[in-house]
Amino acid sequence: MNSKTLPLLIALAVIAIIVYASVFTVNERQYAIKFRLGEIVKSDYKPGLHWQIPFINNVRKFDRRILTLDALPTRYLTKEKKNVNVDFFVKWRIAKPSTYYQTMGGSERTAQERIFTIINDNLRAEFSNRTIQEVISGERSEIMRNSTKVLNERVKEFGIAIVDVRIKRIDYEKQISESVYRRMVSERTRVAKDLRSKGAESAEIIRAEADRKRTVLLADAYSKAQTIRGDGDAKASEIFANAYKKNPEFYAFYRSLEAYRNSFTGRNDVMVLEPDSDFFRYFKKSSPGSK
Repeated sequence: MNSKTLPLLIALAVIAIIVYASVFTVNERQYAIKFRLGEIVKSDYKPGLHWQIPFINNVRKFDRRILTLDALPTRYLTKEKKNVNVDFFVKWRIAKPSTYYQTMGGSERTAQERIFTIINDNLRAEFSNRTIQEVISGERSEIMRNSTKVLNERVKEFGIAIVDVRIKRIDYEKQISESVYRRMVSERTRVAKDLRSKGAESAEIIRAEADRKRTVLLADAYSKAQTIRGDGDAKASEIFANAYKKNPEFYAFYRSLEAYRNSFTGRNDVMVLEPDSDFFRYFKKSSPGSK
């Protein structure tokens, strides 16, 4: 390296440093404010490459995205003078960078502390005008809408816009929780007993109706069976009568055989009758030489 190139390199290095100090970039997630000796010069920069005068201008950047204030659960007093723990969060963003810098010093922590103070006072007023039942079941959405509106009006002067206020959870104090739990158990027990009694009543009605239908069906079946049996007996009698008319002697013989069979069902059966009884008429006729 000779004496001529060294000054050139130094000059190029100085120029590079000046150029590097003269440009700054702003991306789509950022706001940028340019100052001149501590005074705001411009704050409406679009994303891209921009210029500044080194050592005279300086630039501060702020988050353009939606930010979240997630506070610790806070205790509030309801209309009945009972404490509830409320867990909520606030979605907010910087609306006017210059105003935000002038009022909050560009500090996100300071802005969140200020937002929390305002929303805390507003929620305390909202809960103090409502009962526990109202804040839990009926009017939570209204509380969030009112809080968002009030908070927006209060923080507008700080260059801040409130996107949303959301209540995540509302918890009772321990004593209240136990009381509510006992009341819920009692209510559920009452409802269960009522349902059981209605079920038992319906079961009795269904059972009585089933018994009635069963009795009717059995009566109808018995009536039909008796009718069929009567018709069968009548038919059998008719057949027997017709058979008797065709051959009375054979019919009498057949009936006697049936009487013999039914009378002597076992080997030890004994019947005491007169020898000339009509019961043995066909025995006598069946003897050799009988006529």
